Amino acid sequence: MSLRSQLLKGILDGCVLAVIEKKPVYGYELSKKLQEEGLGDISEGTVYPILLRLQKNGLIRGVMQPSDSGPNRKYYHLTEQGKEALDTIASEWIQIAKPINHIFNGRNLP
Repeated sequence: MSLRSQLLKGILDGCVLAVIEKKPVYGYELSKKLQEEGLGDISEGTVYPILLRLQKNGLIRGVMQPSDSGPNRKYYHLTEQGKEALDTIASEWIQIAKPINHIFNGRNLP
């Protein structure tokens, strides 16, 4: 597993919750939104197990809704518990990212 994959694994739940907080999405749409944000290596194969785990843990709920272009889709919504978890993840991320950015500041990166 690459270093990038290891780093993403630790924060991807928070990224998924943050996208869902903005607007309920279905799985394929979620993977596309993550890719649009610069996480191009996040595939549907990565997203669906995360969605299942987050739903099992009560952080999101899935609701089947009709689709304009085909079969019904399961749209994921943040639960109250999911909002609390996202707040915690975001807070922890900021506490970690700020000193790390400071440590790396001034490096000439490729």
